[in-house]
Amino acid sequence: MPGIIKERLFTPGPTPLLLEAQARALTATLHHRTDEFRRLMRETIDGLRDYFNTKNEVLIFASSGSGAMEGAMTNLVSPGERVLVGTAGKFGERWIGLARAYGAEVVTVQSPYGQCVPMPEMKKRLETEGPFRAVFIQSTESSTGVRHDVETLGKLVSAYPETCLVVDAITGLGTTDLHPDEWGLDVVIGGSQKATMVPPGLAFVSVSDKAWKLIAKSKTPRFYFDFARERKSQAKGESSYTPATTLVVSLHAALKYIHQVGRDNLIANAAQLAEATREAAKRLGLGLFAQCSPANALTSIAAPEGMDSGLIVKEMRTRFGAIVSNGQGEMKGKIFRLAHLGYYDAMDLFAAIAALEIALTRLGHKVELGSGVRAAQEVYLRQSA
Repeated sequence: MPGIIKERLFTPGPTPLLLEAQARALTATLHHRTDEFRRLMRETIDGLRDYFNTKNEVLIFASSGSGAMEGAMTNLVSPGERVLVGTAGKFGERWIGLARAYGAEVVTVQSPYGQCVPMPEMKKRLETEGPFRAVFIQSTESSTGVRHDVETLGKLVSAYPETCLVVDAITGLGTTDLHPDEWGLDVVIGGSQKATMVPPGLAFVSVSDKAWKLIAKSKTPRFYFDFARERKSQAKGESSYTPATTLVVSLHAALKYIHQVGRDNLIANAAQLAEATREAAKRLGLGLFAQCSPANALTSIAAPEGMDSGLIVKEMRTRFGAIVSNGQGEMKGKIFRLAHLGYYDAMDLFAAIAALEIALTRLGHKVELGSGVRAAQEVYLRQSA
């Protein structure tokens, strides 16, 4: 085996880092209570509004995306209030756990892993089992590679003035064409280690006027994730507590890059790579786990019959340094997940598919070498014509 193996991330988070953002972070020596940092913070928030495709206020927290998810729960929902959760994967289940942890009454619409949350059933529950203080869902369920119909759900929830729609778009932002203002997505959550191409450690949340009115009514205690307090601080270019200054500087650089590339082009890139991956997987005789609305952020691929997907993950890493994700929970050993969000291009994908062909061959799954790469190339040529 060659002595040099270069590790490459193909996971749905963390993702490969933008070089410009890394370089800017290395020179970041700003103190957070200075005019220079305040100016940079305001510019970063403005950049996030463009990235979110919203005119709503956007807040930044030093946390994982799950921190902002918890913040959305505590700022909107009081103990004993009813919430509706649409779930079809591990991250949908996280909404259920958060709601129960804070004493909410939880109504769920649950679909099997690999399926979409059915909007007719969400509509029925809204009509017959409310009132609900909030509705929670993922735009992209990254444990399964499925995209949920948040546009339809947003329009349904908009009919209820005392109900907010909260969308975990941590892997949806930058990979999916989202329109929070037009669709009625009241709270949208993102994270730094996804399509913004910077390290983990920052969470973002956009908040609509409707949500701010309901936040004022919540009686759930909160301290660090206090949206109203942060709203006042961040309007001045500050944060209530010490921010992750280096990460904010890195994010500032990444958002400038995304603005130059174009948000729509960033999304189109993920969509192209996802379609190419799906076609390659089918050409290699592999099944796709997503049974509806496959996501652009990542592709979930079923392992060959009788093969543990962990073997594929291990072979890809030890032989090629390609780090792909196994399935989570009950999906572990059944699927592997190949990501396309953020700083990926066609060359990355062609290499990953070629490595996958060799890994599968070594593990006993017969493939025609080059067939998966050819399928990906055909998609690239068709879409680039």
